[in-house]
Amino acid sequence: MLKPMSVVREAIATDMGDEADGAMAEGAAAGRARDRVKAGRKILPIVEVVVLVAAALAPLVLQDYLTVFATRVIILALFALSFDLVWGYAGIMSFGQALFFGSAGYGVALLARDLNVTNIFLVLPAGTLIGLAFALLLGGFLLLGRHPSSVIFVSLGTLTGSYAADRLARGWYYLGGQNGIPSIAPMSLGSYDFTEGPAFYYLVLGILVAVYLLCRFLVRSQFGLALAGLRENEQRIAFFGYKVQHLKAIIFTIGGAVAGLAGSLYAFHEGFVWPNMVGVVVSTQVVLYVLFGGSGTLIGAVIGAVIVEGVSFWLSDNYRDIWPIILGLLLLLVILFRPLGLISFLLGERERVGSFGARPKENVKETRDAA
Repeated sequence: MLKPMSVVREAIATDMGDEADGAMAEGAAAGRARDRVKAGRKILPIVEVVVLVAAALAPLVLQDYLTVFATRVIILALFALSFDLVWGYAGIMSFGQALFFGSAGYGVALLARDLNVTNIFLVLPAGTLIGLAFALLLGGFLLLGRHPSSVIFVSLGTLTGSYAADRLARGWYYLGGQNGIPSIAPMSLGSYDFTEGPAFYYLVLGILVAVYLLCRFLVRSQFGLALAGLRENEQRIAFFGYKVQHLKAIIFTIGGAVAGLAGSLYAFHEGFVWPNMVGVVVSTQVVLYVLFGGSGTLIGAVIGAVIVEGVSFWLSDNYRDIWPIILGLLLLLVILFRPLGLISFLLGERERVGSFGARPKENVKETRDAA
């Protein structure tokens, strides 16, 4: 059962507040903290609206082939959201996120190939459930043991799961082996087929916005407050009576469901699935998206996916021989000098936690008096 917000809020504030000795120093630190949170509340919605408007207008100015590319990027941004939930909010370093992404892709591809099921209201929920089921199984094994799991154990466990799935897909003839499953029938709605183009783009964008809003509601709920406390100080949250491993397993499973939804869309957009979709390379790729954009803000994951994929596309077109080296150097520079990602240029570190619920009356009064 979730504890009152004030209890967890106090735990987070204890960790993130300045450790000053005098009452005056504590008051000044609290004032600066309120200012940073207030500024973050103003900036974050602006960033989200700007990104949404730019995404909505993109097909109107892009050429057809770039619209197809942008659709792929939006799907990968949805995939990045799943990892940001797991790592940015719960502190779980999952190097196997592609396992849920790719398994859902293979699942809907088999539905289309063997059962001729392509209806959007069947395949997308099926892919989401496949991702959720795989995440529940793997998360239950790694996180719900008798003793708390270490970060290294979970990281290596998810990495091993992704690698094993890759080898299984490559060696299983039913899944197409090295060649994967090609020529997947288009996703359909009645007699209408979703093919590459603006219609598919806006479908994917609408799904991304809906999932983003649900994730935003989740991380700003009391459950999200518990996750924020979990990320800042796991031991203290456990001391307050939270079942830490259960919280981790829940958010890990939700992240798997979002990754499964993204994998389903990706399979139908690309028209085929292949073993790399469940492998280590794609798992590492989504980590880079969130590292580059910034973890723990949701919008940072979206921005990271867009920038990394956009820069990769431009570099591969202009510097075909050395573009991976240039991209690697850019990622390294960002990680070295902006550990919180590019979003940290706009948002403070405290915005990763945000505000929860109604503020106490005395705090509101103090803020007004200070103003």
